[in-house]
Amino acid sequence: MGGVVSLYRFYPILPMNTFQNFIFFIAQAEGQPGGNPLSMIMFLVFIFVGMWFLVIAPQKKRQKQHEAMVKGITSGNRILTTGGLVGTVTNVKDDILVVKIAESTKVEINRTFVHSVLSDENTAS
Repeated sequence: MGGVVSLYRFYPILPMNTFQNFIFFIAQAEGQPGGNPLSMIMFLVFIFVGMWFLVIAPQKKRQKQHEAMVKGITSGNRILTTGGLVGTVTNVKDDILVVKIAESTKVEINRTFVHSVLSDENTAS
């Protein structure tokens, strides 16, 4: 059966792209029975730590900043709600804010529905 002989059989260190290297090393590892369980545990720990610093920690920081902003709302602040209403806080109860959204229209909303406190430059019309 004449044909092309793979050079990888004779020279396994020939330049290959990264994906081929990955497949090559996985194929070698599958031939080894057992393996080191410590390497798998370290890999999982590495993935968890990476996810913590990339996803969980920044989200917790934003959540704390938002909670501090919502606790600092006082009468006279202009707010934006999560529903898109923009208004001025006229009265603050425990967890309820009375917000004036039009000349004779006031609504009561829960503090948790405040998206942001608007600064003066954001409200200039």
